Amino acid sequence: MSEALFSEDHVHPHGVGHSHGADAPVRSLRIALVLTAILLVVEAIGGFVSNSIALLADAGHMLTDVAALGLALFVAWFSRQPETPQKTFGYLRWEILAAFLNGSTLLLISAWILWEAITRFSAPVPIQGGLMLAVATGGLIVNIIAARVLVGSSTHNMNARGAYLHVLGDLLASVGTIVAAVLIRYTGWLMADPIASILTTVLIISGAWRLVRESVDILLESTPAHIPLPAVRGQLEAIPGIESVHDLHVWAVTPAVVAMSAHCIVREPGQHQHVLEHIHDAMQLFGIQHVTIQLEKDEMLDRERHLHA
Repeated sequence: MSEALFSEDHVHPHGVGHSHGADAPVRSLRIALVLTAILLVVEAIGGFVSNSIALLADAGHMLTDVAALGLALFVAWFSRQPETPQKTFGYLRWEILAAFLNGSTLLLISAWILWEAITRFSAPVPIQGGLMLAVATGGLIVNIIAARVLVGSSTHNMNARGAYLHVLGDLLASVGTIVAAVLIRYTGWLMADPIASILTTVLIISGAWRLVRESVDILLESTPAHIPLPAVRGQLEAIPGIESVHDLHVWAVTPAVVAMSAHCIVREPGQHQHVLEHIHDAMQLFGIQHVTIQLEKDEMLDRERHLHA
């Protein structure tokens, strides 16, 4: 028996990819895309005619929604493509790239809306409150439908969550726009328009920032926030036969696919299979599906100095 023994989790990358693709909410994304595209046209026209920055802000978010949903649909299809010798995990990381692009776009659009809203404080313009109210109410209804379509698939899929956050941001903006429209129509208070834009945009920024931060963490292969690395190490070192653990890494390929690798000192070669089985069982406690372990009979300090530094 060789001194170094490798073990891979029995979840094949191709199988992981297909499981992920089966979960991709293609039908939900298609419905949301159609609804959002229609609402984009209506709100853009209504915003220009009524001269409402809140409606134009809604339309701006809708434009990013159409792009985000289109990208999400493409990624849902593309991520199902089989792995290749060059891309052994397939195209799962496209989900993370799409989430990062969606979140970044939301932050940029939000910054533009805030700037436009602030300028309205010093130079208010007349607004057609009745038209603004009608369009905003229609937008709210469409956004509620789109959000309900996407919410079920947004929990474990960052690609769907990015699209859902776009739609949720528009839903919040529609609520703020309706309130502003009522105030403008019945009191003539024009400041309600930029104030509504600022309040809803601040809420949108919060969700967008979390999405960008989480996607960057995954792209940097950071340890998932819900997995305590010291606890993983402790669980491994508590397994009979393991003397010590080094070069321990835990990272996420996507939120639904968590991987781990480690080197373990096991002096008795006859214990290797028993230890491997225990390790795989222990990692299931943390939701780690893809396990790679190198078992060593003796320390390999000369060959692994960079791992022990």
